[in-house]
Amino acid sequence: MRKTLLAATFLALGATGVMAQTLTIGVGGAFTSMDPHYHTLTPNNALNKHVFERLVGTDEDFRLRPGLAESWTSVSPTVWEFKLRQGVTFHDGSPFTAEDIVSTFARVPNVRNSPGSFTIYTRQVQRLEVVDAHTIRMHTAAPNPLLPNLMSGISIISRQFGTDIDTADFNNGRAALGTGPYRLVTYTPGSEAVMERNANWWGPAQPWARVNYRIIANDASRIAALRAGDVQAIDAVSTRDVDMLKNDQNIRIASRPALRNIYLYLDHQRDDSPGVSGPNGEKLERSPLRDNRVREALSIAINRDAIVSRVMGGHASASGQFLAEGVMGHDPTLKPAAFNPARAQQLLRDAGFPNGFRVMLAGPNNRYVNDEQIIQAVAQMWARIGVRADVQAMPSNVYFSRSARNEFPIGLSGWGTGTGEPDSPMAALIATQNRERGRGISNRSMYSSAEFDRILEQALTTIDTPQREELYRQATRIAMRDHAIIPLHHQVNIWASRRNVEVIARNDEETYAMSMRPAGN
Repeated sequence: MRKTLLAATFLALGATGVMAQTLTIGVGGAFTSMDPHYHTLTPNNALNKHVFERLVGTDEDFRLRPGLAESWTSVSPTVWEFKLRQGVTFHDGSPFTAEDIVSTFARVPNVRNSPGSFTIYTRQVQRLEVVDAHTIRMHTAAPNPLLPNLMSGISIISRQFGTDIDTADFNNGRAALGTGPYRLVTYTPGSEAVMERNANWWGPAQPWARVNYRIIANDASRIAALRAGDVQAIDAVSTRDVDMLKNDQNIRIASRPALRNIYLYLDHQRDDSPGVSGPNGEKLERSPLRDNRVREALSIAINRDAIVSRVMGGHASASGQFLAEGVMGHDPTLKPAAFNPARAQQLLRDAGFPNGFRVMLAGPNNRYVNDEQIIQAVAQMWARIGVRADVQAMPSNVYFSRSARNEFPIGLSGWGTGTGEPDSPMAALIATQNRERGRGISNRSMYSSAEFDRILEQALTTIDTPQREELYRQATRIAMRDHAIIPLHHQVNIWASRRNVEVIARNDEETYAMSMRPAGN
């Protein structure tokens, strides 16, 4: 009876436009910290954006919009000036000024035990110049056309916490004081964050007084919670459940093609890569993964169209590069690798592995849509060419920690773009590892190409957009030729909600209360 009464109240609030009280969201991706600088992980970023803000925001189509900065302009080839929003306060009432940006930038490279650093967004800035409390200039060593885009990737924290504040202080709430539309009430690692509306937020009033942001990793459990009314919205809807939910009159579906590319990384560097052996488990003198012919064989042994149709239920598109068609930097001449198991077997013979080999294939089982099913399908396809894959699927927090320690020879991952261009996946996933310069920070393949690095650096300093795009395409062709990664497909992002909640679908995959609003029936 009580649940029915609450549901009726919720419906009434949504239908009349009155400020609804509580929104409970069930998310499939496991967030790992309230520290906005701990890990460049989409579930973390989505959660933290409720509490913390960035200088530059993005809309559902990833177009830039003002955030903590009202405007920005290039005052010289190597200087960008940001005019900051006035009257903004942190949740404890302290004013937001340019000094908070300086302190934030100083902290980012010093976050302890970070499995994925945010330095990819800050390393291009050589010097910060505080012009006044609400004007800051960013100086770069070379022209950087994407600096405003990069500023959409960094959350600003209060200078009162300094540069040595520990991640634990964000998780326990002491340092979780941002300028965002919601304040943190409680945070339970691996479970839930509870937030309340920030009445002093500078932006439009939010319709939800309270937001429960809850991890429900299991697809079936997430859908069951939605249908029972225990949550009002869910993300990462399993493709196999879309049609069933569409036929439920109490449920809405929202979807949008995604920026995220799902791919495999392969160990290019080590002969003693863990989990690699001969066909009978014998030790090998050299790792087959170091041979580009083997990497090509593994790529063309994958039937991407079958994965899209059978595993993803048609809610994906086969991929042959970083970003999907229509996104800046996409090379129309690069098509997904054609399925050709006979040629794959010949390539293995040419490389000296006529009987194949054994390899560990790892991935998360609760991060990407159908992630465990994807690696199981890949393993079955590889078995047909004599490559026996030992599938290791595990919770994402375990997987990403182990992946950061290079414990897997081949792993499943996903990456979109932090800027709307392929600069971030190229700089983070493919560039030669150089932590000081923010290059290769997520390069699990340990791939290194001087030719690729040179062209990427040209692209990152080229102001002319058509010229920059052509350089991106050149760099992409090099990386795909070397099989720096093996692209699989681009996801379609799918949300489901109760009929009285409307979800504004985003192509960046992030799930916010700010993208949900009460709706009538």
